[in-house]
Amino acid sequence: MKTMQGRRLTAVGFFVLGVASVNAGPYTLTDLGTLGGTSSQAYGVNDAGQIVGRATTTGGVDHAFLYSGGAMSDLGTFGGTASEAHGINDAGQVVGWARTTGNAATHAFLYSGGLMLDLGTFGGTISEAYGVNNAGQVVGTSHTTGDALQLAFLYSGGVMSDLGTLGGASSAFGINDAGQVVGGSFTGANLHAFLYSGGVMSDLGAFGGSHSFAIRINDAGQAVGYAYTTGDLGNHAFLYSGGVMSDLGTLAGPLSVAYGINNAGYIVGESSSFQGFHAFLYDGNTMTDLNAFIPPGSAFSQLTSA
Repeated sequence: MKTMQGRRLTAVGFFVLGVASVNAGPYTLTDLGTLGGTSSQAYGVNDAGQIVGRATTTGGVDHAFLYSGGAMSDLGTFGGTASEAHGINDAGQVVGWARTTGNAATHAFLYSGGLMLDLGTFGGTISEAYGVNNAGQVVGTSHTTGDALQLAFLYSGGVMSDLGTLGGASSAFGINDAGQVVGGSFTGANLHAFLYSGGVMSDLGAFGGSHSFAIRINDAGQAVGYAYTTGDLGNHAFLYSGGVMSDLGTLAGPLSVAYGINNAGYIVGESSSFQGFHAFLYDGNTMTDLNAFIPPGSAFSQLTSA
């Protein structure tokens, strides 16, 4: 099964799809480059068009980057070899993870005002930040002492707080400006998407299968992610809105995942197609293959994920 668990998405270069003139079609495709290496991946974008992700350096290691004003900047590490940026708010604050000196540990960071702040852990060697809202509140996952358990966290006002679980390990991926958080937690053997709101973690269920995971949430409280279908025959992208989990379907085949949703309700992700995995845009009614907008002669042959 193709799920978020344990996955690291890769691509040669990365892209931004933006609204263009009518003559150029509905989108333009822009290659944002790398940090001198051969690959990069974008994970987050804010309303100002600043983009974050990870890119290989000339030394062949992955570093977190911020793309702003037409240039890609290396955000560095905590002394180790690697880092990744996964979220950015409208103030330009960036979150992600970075390796410490000697690669002894991996710590969540908040990058603000040119400085990378170490958010610490719950006593273990690993923490990772995946989302940040416009109030500067950060969510992610952290290991407890001895790396015994992985728990979802909310970092706010200088304090990392445990959001609890649905019964087992948990991880938080998205947060909106109201402080609502989404992610996933084990209920036992099964991993289920959750919504944390008003101090309560609620199980969002699945499509009859064993697993689900929520990845992002907008300011209207609409969440997206993936959920397994009955019999675990495939995972489908979902939209959770008004207490209902809706199946967004696929382009073709059994698999799709939704990675992002904006405040207008537009959803992006990836889906299986007859030509492998393709990036999609869901506008509230239709799932559209973004490969339809690659112009003739483009350096990009296939968009696999949005």
